[in-house]
Amino acid sequence: MERGIVVDLDEIRNNLSVKAKNGIGFLLSAVVIWLIIGLIFMQALEIETKNLYMLFATGLMFPLSVGISTMIKADWQLKNNPLGQLGLYLNLAQLIYFPILFFAMMVQAELAVAIFAMITGAHFFPYGWFYKAKAYYILAPIISVTMMFLALFSQGKLWILPLTMAGFLLLLIVLLIFDYKNKRKVVYE
Repeated sequence: MERGIVVDLDEIRNNLSVKAKNGIGFLLSAVVIWLIIGLIFMQALEIETKNLYMLFATGLMFPLSVGISTMIKADWQLKNNPLGQLGLYLNLAQLIYFPILFFAMMVQAELAVAIFAMITGAHFFPYGWFYKAKAYYILAPIISVTMMFLALFSQGKLWILPLTMAGFLLLLIVLLIFDYKNKRKVVYE
Protein backbone atom coordinates (compact mmCIF):
# COMPACT_ATOMS: atom_id res chain seq x y z
CA MET A 1 0.00 0.00 0.00
CA GLU A 2 1.34 3.38 -0.94
CA ARG A 3 1.97 5.91 1.77
CA GLY A 4 -0.89 8.36 2.21
CA ILE A 5 -3.58 6.10 0.74
CA VAL A 6 -6.15 4.90 3.23
CA VAL A 7 -8.32 1.99 2.17
CA ASP A 8 -11.60 1.38 3.96
CA LEU A 9 -12.14 -2.34 3.40
CA ASP A 10 -15.67 -2.26 4.84
CA GLU A 11 -16.61 0.48 2.40
CA ILE A 12 -15.14 -1.49 -0.53
CA ARG A 13 -17.02 -4.64 0.52
CA ASN A 14 -20.31 -2.78 1.06
CA ASN A 15 -19.94 -1.16 -2.36
CA LEU A 16 -19.17 -4.54 -3.91
CA SER A 17 -22.17 -6.09 -2.14
CA VAL A 18 -24.53 -3.42 -3.47
CA LYS A 19 -23.21 -3.36 -7.04
CA ALA A 20 -23.19 -7.16 -7.32
CA LYS A 21 -26.47 -7.41 -5.38
CA ASN A 22 -24.87 -9.99 -3.07
CA GLY A 23 -24.46 -12.46 -5.93
CA ILE A 24 -28.21 -12.98 -6.20
CA GLY A 25 -28.02 -13.41 -9.99
CA PHE A 26 -25.81 -16.46 -9.53
CA LEU A 27 -28.01 -17.83 -6.75
CA LEU A 28 -31.15 -17.47 -8.88
CA SER A 29 -29.50 -19.44 -11.66
CA ALA A 30 -28.43 -22.04 -9.08
CA VAL A 31 -32.09 -22.42 -8.08
CA VAL A 32 -32.96 -23.21 -11.70
CA ILE A 33 -30.12 -25.71 -11.98
CA TRP A 34 -30.97 -27.48 -8.71
CA LEU A 35 -34.61 -27.72 -9.82
CA ILE A 36 -33.42 -29.29 -13.08
CA ILE A 37 -31.27 -31.70 -11.07
CA GLY A 38 -34.33 -32.51 -8.95
CA LEU A 39 -36.29 -33.34 -12.10
CA ILE A 40 -33.41 -35.50 -13.35
CA PHE A 41 -33.37 -37.47 -10.09
CA MET A 42 -37.15 -38.03 -10.31
CA GLN A 43 -36.71 -39.91 -13.58
CA ALA A 44 -36.50 -43.70 -13.85
CA LEU A 45 -32.89 -43.72 -15.04
CA GLU A 46 -29.75 -45.49 -13.92
CA ILE A 47 -27.92 -43.56 -11.20
CA GLU A 48 -24.85 -43.14 -13.43
CA THR A 49 -27.02 -41.51 -16.10
CA LYS A 50 -28.62 -39.20 -13.53
CA ASN A 51 -25.18 -38.15 -12.29
CA LEU A 52 -23.99 -37.48 -15.82
CA TYR A 53 -27.06 -35.34 -16.56
CA MET A 54 -26.50 -33.55 -13.24
CA LEU A 55 -23.02 -32.55 -14.40
CA PHE A 56 -24.38 -31.46 -17.79
CA ALA A 57 -26.97 -29.28 -16.03
CA THR A 58 -24.21 -27.35 -14.28
CA GLY A 59 -23.03 -26.17 -17.70
CA LEU A 60 -25.98 -23.78 -17.67
CA MET A 61 -24.65 -21.97 -14.60
CA PHE A 62 -22.46 -19.30 -16.16
CA PRO A 63 -24.64 -18.25 -19.12
CA LEU A 64 -27.76 -18.30 -16.97
CA SER A 65 -26.02 -16.30 -14.23
CA VAL A 66 -24.83 -13.66 -16.67
CA GLY A 67 -28.33 -13.38 -18.17
CA ILE A 68 -30.08 -13.14 -14.79
CA SER A 69 -27.48 -10.69 -13.45
CA THR A 70 -28.09 -8.51 -16.50
CA MET A 71 -31.86 -8.68 -15.98
CA ILE A 72 -31.63 -7.66 -12.31
CA LYS A 73 -28.94 -5.06 -13.12
CA ALA A 74 -26.26 -6.65 -10.94
CA ASP A 75 -22.63 -5.98 -11.82
CA TRP A 76 -21.12 -9.46 -11.71
CA GLN A 77 -17.76 -8.40 -13.21
CA LEU A 78 -16.91 -5.67 -10.67
CA LYS A 79 -14.04 -4.34 -12.78
CA ASN A 80 -13.73 -1.11 -10.80
CA ASN A 81 -13.59 -2.80 -7.42
CA PRO A 82 -10.22 -3.97 -6.05
CA LEU A 83 -11.87 -7.15 -4.73
CA GLY A 84 -13.71 -7.91 -7.98
CA GLN A 85 -11.39 -10.73 -9.07
CA LEU A 86 -11.64 -12.39 -5.67
CA GLY A 87 -15.27 -13.34 -6.36
CA LEU A 88 -14.17 -15.28 -9.44
CA TYR A 89 -11.47 -17.08 -7.45
CA LEU A 90 -13.92 -17.96 -4.68
CA ASN A 91 -16.25 -19.50 -7.23
CA LEU A 92 -13.46 -21.38 -8.99
CA ALA A 93 -12.35 -22.75 -5.60
CA GLN A 94 -15.46 -24.93 -5.66
CA LEU A 95 -13.99 -26.79 -8.63
CA ILE A 96 -11.06 -27.92 -6.49
CA TYR A 97 -13.51 -30.13 -4.59
CA PHE A 98 -14.81 -31.82 -7.74
CA PRO A 99 -12.35 -34.76 -7.47
CA ILE A 100 -14.30 -35.72 -4.33
CA LEU A 101 -17.50 -35.63 -6.40
CA PHE A 102 -15.93 -37.66 -9.21
CA PHE A 103 -14.60 -40.18 -6.69
CA ALA A 104 -18.09 -40.61 -5.28
CA MET A 105 -19.50 -41.05 -8.77
CA MET A 106 -17.01 -43.86 -9.43
CA VAL A 107 -17.13 -45.61 -6.05
CA GLN A 108 -20.70 -45.07 -4.80
CA ALA A 109 -22.76 -43.23 -7.39
CA GLU A 110 -25.74 -42.77 -5.05
CA LEU A 111 -23.72 -40.34 -2.94
CA ALA A 112 -22.77 -37.98 -5.79
CA VAL A 113 -25.78 -35.65 -5.57
CA ALA A 114 -25.39 -35.38 -1.79
CA ILE A 115 -21.69 -34.61 -2.06
CA PHE A 116 -22.36 -32.07 -4.80
CA ALA A 117 -24.97 -30.38 -2.58
CA MET A 118 -22.58 -30.36 0.42
CA ILE A 119 -19.80 -28.86 -1.71
CA THR A 120 -22.15 -26.24 -3.08
CA GLY A 121 -23.41 -25.29 0.37
CA ALA A 122 -19.93 -25.17 1.89
CA HIS A 123 -18.54 -23.02 -0.92
CA PHE A 124 -20.89 -20.20 0.11
CA PHE A 125 -19.06 -19.62 3.40
CA PRO A 126 -16.32 -17.24 2.13
CA TYR A 127 -18.97 -15.14 0.40
CA GLY A 128 -20.02 -14.06 3.89
CA TRP A 129 -16.77 -12.12 4.08
CA PHE A 130 -16.73 -11.15 0.40
CA TYR A 131 -20.19 -9.56 0.42
CA LYS A 132 -20.14 -8.78 4.16
CA ALA A 133 -23.38 -10.75 4.41
CA LYS A 134 -24.12 -12.89 7.47
CA ALA A 135 -26.65 -15.02 5.58
CA TYR A 136 -23.81 -16.77 3.75
CA TYR A 137 -21.99 -17.49 7.02
CA ILE A 138 -25.11 -18.92 8.61
CA LEU A 139 -26.55 -20.95 5.75
CA ALA A 140 -23.32 -22.47 4.39
CA PRO A 141 -22.83 -24.89 7.29
CA ILE A 142 -26.57 -25.45 7.70
CA ILE A 143 -26.88 -26.46 4.05
CA SER A 144 -23.88 -28.79 4.19
CA VAL A 145 -24.93 -30.55 7.39
CA THR A 146 -28.57 -30.81 6.30
CA MET A 147 -27.54 -32.36 2.98
CA MET A 148 -25.44 -34.92 4.84
CA PHE A 149 -28.36 -35.94 7.06
CA LEU A 150 -30.80 -35.97 4.14
CA ALA A 151 -28.45 -38.30 2.28
CA LEU A 152 -28.30 -40.59 5.31
CA PHE A 153 -32.07 -40.70 5.82
CA SER A 154 -33.58 -40.15 2.34
CA GLN A 155 -34.00 -43.91 1.82
CA GLY A 156 -33.10 -43.74 -1.86
CA LYS A 157 -35.33 -40.74 -2.63
CA LEU A 158 -32.39 -38.74 -3.93
CA TRP A 159 -34.63 -36.12 -5.59
CA ILE A 160 -35.28 -34.75 -2.08
CA LEU A 161 -31.72 -33.39 -1.91
CA PRO A 162 -31.75 -31.11 -4.98
CA LEU A 163 -35.24 -29.84 -4.18
CA THR A 164 -34.17 -29.07 -0.61
CA MET A 165 -31.08 -27.37 -2.00
CA ALA A 166 -33.29 -25.18 -4.22
CA GLY A 167 -35.36 -24.29 -1.14
CA PHE A 168 -32.26 -23.32 0.84
CA LEU A 169 -31.09 -21.19 -2.08
CA LEU A 170 -34.43 -19.37 -2.17
CA LEU A 171 -34.16 -18.72 1.58
CA LEU A 172 -30.61 -17.42 1.10
CA ILE A 173 -31.80 -15.14 -1.72
CA VAL A 174 -34.57 -13.67 0.46
CA LEU A 175 -32.12 -12.99 3.31
CA LEU A 176 -29.63 -11.45 0.89
CA ILE A 177 -32.29 -9.18 -0.62
CA PHE A 178 -32.96 -7.74 2.85
CA ASP A 179 -29.21 -7.34 3.37
CA TYR A 180 -28.83 -5.66 -0.03
CA LYS A 181 -31.66 -3.20 0.65
CA ASN A 182 -30.16 -2.20 4.00
CA LYS A 183 -26.70 -1.70 2.49
CA ARG A 184 -28.03 0.20 -0.49
CA LYS A 185 -29.41 2.84 1.87
CA VAL A 186 -25.99 3.22 3.53
CA VAL A 187 -23.88 3.13 0.35
CA TYR A 188 -26.00 5.59 -1.61
CA GLU A 189 -26.73 8.08 1.20
